[in-house]
Amino acid sequence: MVSETYTLGGDLPVRRLGYGTAQLTGPGYWGPRGERADAVAVLRRAVERGVTLIDTADNYGPGLAEELVAEALHPYRDELVIATKGGVVRTGDSTWHIEGRPERLRAMCEASLRRLRTDRIDLYQLHRLDPRVPMAEQLGALDELRAEGKIRHIGLDSVTAEQLTRALTLTPSIVSVQNRFNLLDRESAAVLKVCEAHGLAFLPWFPLANGALTVDAAATLDTVAGRLGASRGQTALAWLLHHSPALLPTPGTGSLAHLEENLDAAALRLDASEVSVLDALTPNPVNHG
Repeated sequence: MVSETYTLGGDLPVRRLGYGTAQLTGPGYWGPRGERADAVAVLRRAVERGVTLIDTADNYGPGLAEELVAEALHPYRDELVIATKGGVVRTGDSTWHIEGRPERLRAMCEASLRRLRTDRIDLYQLHRLDPRVPMAEQLGALDELRAEGKIRHIGLDSVTAEQLTRALTLTPSIVSVQNRFNLLDRESAAVLKVCEAHGLAFLPWFPLANGALTVDAAATLDTVAGRLGASRGQTALAWLLHHSPALLPTPGTGSLAHLEENLDAAALRLDASEVSVLDALTPNPVNHG
C-alpha cells in the first residue's frame, strides 16, 4: 500500500505529490514564461486538485514565482504548506551565484516573507551550501530565524550524504532535502537512504527529467506505462511514489493540461513486479556540464 500523504517535521501533513513553480518562469528561471493569469490559473487548479505542498524559490524570476504564489493562493488554506528557498542570487538568464552569509540569508528570508505575504514560512530551504561560509554559520542563521518564528522548518538543497549527516549534528530543525532524483538519475540514492534513516522528506527536483532514454529503458518504461494505461511521465512519477515513502515529488508545469496529467499519476498503482523492473533500469550517466 502506497501512502498518499507524508507528515513534514512531524506536524505538517501534505499530499506526497506536490507542485513546483519553476516552470512558471522563463528560460533560465528569468522573467515570466507566459501570461500572468495563466500562471495564477495553474496554481489555483493545483490546489483545487488537492495539492497541499507548493515548492518555490526566491530566485525563480527572481521573486516572480513567490509573487505568483501569493497572488493565486493568499490567504492560504490551513492545510496548504508553502516551501521556498534562499541562498542563491540570480542575476540573469541561467546566471547566479551562491550567497550564504548569515546577514544575506536573513535578508533573503525576510524578502520572501514579504512576497509570500506571510508571517512564517512553513519550510525554508537553503538552496545551496556556500563553501565560503562555515556550515554552522549558515544553519545557525536559519535556526535564529526559526527561533524568531519566521521559519517553521528547515530544509537543504543539493547536498551530499556526508554534508547532510554533518548538518544533522548541527541542528535538529532539518526536516527535508531537495536533490535531483528521478527514474534514470539516482546519483543521490545515498542521500535518500540518510533521509529514510532520519525520518526526513526527500523532494526530488527534475522528477521527470529522464534524459535521453536508452533503447532498453524506453522499451521497459513503455511496457509498464502500457499496462497502466498511462504516459511515460505519469509512470515515472508513480515509480517515485512507490520507490520510497520519503519521496515527495513536486513536478512543475505552466500548462493546465500537463498539470492534470501529472496529478493523475497519484492514482496509479504499480505491482511489485513493475516496481522491480523499473528499479532495475540502469541510471543514465549524469552530465555535470
